[in-house]
Amino acid sequence: MPTRIKHCGITRLDDAHLAAEAGAWALGMIFWAGSPRRCAPDEAQLIGSALRRTVHLTGVFVNARMDEIDLAVQAAGLDFVQLHGDEGPVFCSEVARRTGAKVLKAVRVQSRASLQAAAAFHTDFLLLDAHVEGVPGGTGQTIDWDLVREANLTAPVILSGGLNPANVSEAIAAADPFAVDVASGTESAPGIKDPAKLHAFYEAVRGPEIAQSS
Repeated sequence: MPTRIKHCGITRLDDAHLAAEAGAWALGMIFWAGSPRRCAPDEAQLIGSALRRTVHLTGVFVNARMDEIDLAVQAAGLDFVQLHGDEGPVFCSEVARRTGAKVLKAVRVQSRASLQAAAAFHTDFLLLDAHVEGVPGGTGQTIDWDLVREANLTAPVILSGGLNPANVSEAIAAADPFAVDVASGTESAPGIKDPAKLHAFYEAVRGPEIAQSS
């Protein structure tokens, strides 16, 4: 099965189109005010109207209120909700029930224990990101990919953390994820996508698969 690509940190409709054309399975729009990649609600609605039938639209939230999440899901037509804060298993389940969206729970991986704890979340996907104290995500740091494969998690894994065109094929070979998630690795500046890097990332992800099928 081909490794899917989630392009996160989308802030502009033009970049959303570029990412979709570069093979995106899902697009991530960050609704957390503390992020330099925050997507304005009006722009999120434009992106949703234009691409909701083309890619899976994902809203990224950090310790947000339920009504805030529900409003964004309905306004932008989100398919997925990514919870990147301290949300517990019960809250994750309630988000799925309340919004009808699939839920990605982000886990900041520090050790094997981090991955063992992730098993408590019965969400549609687990997104594994690097652990940096005091920062919920988007650090550009990688995780120990071998730990991911060894963990044998039941939920599909979306691998994040410091991925770029130079290292993503190695990450896929080591961790064997369902999908890979990239933000800074395909940018020219925070929240601004670089077309050449987008296509280079796609080629790096697809390269091993093309080689195996030939």
